[in-house]
Order: sequence, then C-alpha cells, then structure tokens
Amino acid sequence: MTVNGVLAELNGLASAPLWNPERDEVLVCRQVIDETHDVKTFVFSAPQARRFCYLPGQFMTFSLPCGPSGEEINRSYTLSSAPTRPDRVSITVKRVEKGPVSNWLHDTLQPGMEVKVAGPAGEFTCADSSSKKFLFLSGGSGITPMMSMSRTLMDLGGEADVVFLHSARSPDDLIFARELALMEQRWSGFRASTVCESDTPSVRWTGLRGRLVAPMLPLIAPDFLEREVYVCGPAPYMTAVRTLLADSGFDMTRHHEESFDFATLMQGELEDAFAAPEPGETTYKVNFTKSRREIECGADTNILSAARAEGMRVPASCGKGLCGTCKCKLVSGTVEMKHEGGIRQREVDMGMILICCSKPTSDVVIER
Repeated sequence: MTVNGVLAELNGLASAPLWNPERDEVLVCRQVIDETHDVKTFVFSAPQARRFCYLPGQFMTFSLPCGPSGEEINRSYTLSSAPTRPDRVSITVKRVEKGPVSNWLHDTLQPGMEVKVAGPAGEFTCADSSSKKFLFLSGGSGITPMMSMSRTLMDLGGEADVVFLHSARSPDDLIFARELALMEQRWSGFRASTVCESDTPSVRWTGLRGRLVAPMLPLIAPDFLEREVYVCGPAPYMTAVRTLLADSGFDMTRHHEESFDFATLMQGELEDAFAAPEPGETTYKVNFTKSRREIECGADTNILSAARAEGMRVPASCGKGLCGTCKCKLVSGTVEMKHEGGIRQREVDMGMILICCSKPTSDVVIER
C-alpha cells in the first residue's frame, strides 16, 4: 500500500464505528512477528474499519479450527496491544509442547487469514486505579498484560511511575526486551529489570539470577510497599509472589493478579465435581439430548460439575465463564448463569448458556 493509501485508511479510521462485541466476531490477521524462538505476536484488525475500545490488561477469546477433526477450540489470550492505538489489536503467544491452539497459531496463522473472536473482556487492569506508582511483576508469557498497561501509560504522557520486573528462564526467552529498553530510554518514570534463571550456550546472563525472591524487590523498587502491584504468570509464580508480598508486610488490598493457566482455573471445578449434594439440597434433572444422558444436579451446583461427577466428558477450559468452550443450547428449563464475558448477550437471547457457570433453577434439557 502507498503512503497516500495508508493516510487515507487512517483518516477513514478516525470516523469508523467502534468494535461491537455483541455484533462483530471476525478479525483478520495483518502481521506475524517473531519475538523469541518460541513466541510470536499476531496483529489483527477488523475486516471493515473499526476502532477497538478496551482496557489495558483485558483479553479476547479466540475460536480456532485446530481440534483433532478440525473442530473449533476456544482459548483466551490477553491483548498485548494498547487501546491508545485503536486500529489494531495483538496477542503474543508462546508455543506450548503438544498445545493444539498455540501450535496452530505458530504453524498455520498467516496474514490475510480470518479468525473468530469474542470480547474484549476481563477485569485485570490498571485503568481504574487512582495510583500513580505501579510495580508490574510478570513471569514468562504473563508479560502480555503488563506490556499493554505499560504501552498505554506511556502513550498517555508517561506521567505514571512504573517499575517493571520480568522473570524468564534464560536470555533467549526474553520477550519485548528491546522495546522495554527503548521505553526506559524515552520515559523517565519507567524502569525495567529482568530476572533470568540460567544462561544459554551463547549468552551468559549478568543481571539478577534465579527466581524472584524477597531481597530482589528492594533492589529494584526500594519503595515497593507504596506501589500498586499487578502480577501475571504461571500459577507457581503467582503463588510465590503472593507469599513474598504478604511476608514483606505489603498491603494485599493493592495486589492484583491475572492468569490464564487453565489447568489451575479448572482445579476448583474438578474438585467440586465430586462433591455430593448437601442433605436436603434441592436437585433438578438435567437431560443431555445428544449424549442421551440424564443426571441430577443440585440447585447450588454448576451443571458442568454435576456432569463430570457422573463421568461425562464435557469440553471445558476455564471453568469460570471466561472462554466459551462449554457453550450449549438450553432447549428447555431455566438456569442462573454468572459468566465473565465468555458469551454474548445475543447468544444468551438465542438460548445459549455456559454450563460451567450455570446452576439449574428447574429441570432442564440441554443440547449436548
């Protein structure tokens, strides 16, 4: 495209309608960027001009045709892009060994291809914070919401005071390293540091080494007890940070965390699945038309939990109404559903439910 063409596109975007999560559901891949040996950023826009409005730290749920027989699998990815640049959104994805979604994205998705999405959604964001001093702690691919927040705060004039501490396995696994260094040069209130667990054959790491431990925080942010802290990373990392902060006397009301470790999110659901209804608890019949199964479900139990307690294999990922994997048609009956963005209102109006966060309020029939 010529320079004039680009300028015309930008001028058109200024008056373009906002992306509407209730109506818009297709994104077009525009660019694929190699970040590290096993991490790529995928940049998207809408098929027609749209301006994306979201909060830094929010996620979108992607429905991708990467199942064993080509069926769609849903996965939620935090946006690494900044809402201050409304013409594009991007996700940054690490390849996971035997992971059907991440491998499909890395091996198959190319510029020009379309994908189905839902969102943006999510409550992990610094946008509603009144603080001017932040500490961003990330591990591995948990860096993505922190980059969205950092990019946004920088675009808004860089008035915030941000300390960004990222933990990685090795120098070869450093995501956004050059951009973080450039942000540090251009933004006086921004300081970025990295902790690496080990060297690589070609690079000897000379910075902080090992895993994040309590003595490192005062070195990086002497005033960390005064900051608003945002944390994202693998479950063990998040647990370690919570313990570290609490033991340091940090006010945990100023601690915020996010994780898309689906195995962890589902753990509570799996434990609930084998809990018998309480004595005297009201129960309802749940009939699955395609599976030809009928189960009993307590009024205080999510339908997915009851189904798994009966040995049913029901596709699900997040267990809390985020991803939409367990979406089903409610043929008859009523439920109480409390989701977190994994289903559109128009889908609810059409009779769809997420059984991971739906409790029966009558006998129900579900198309599954």
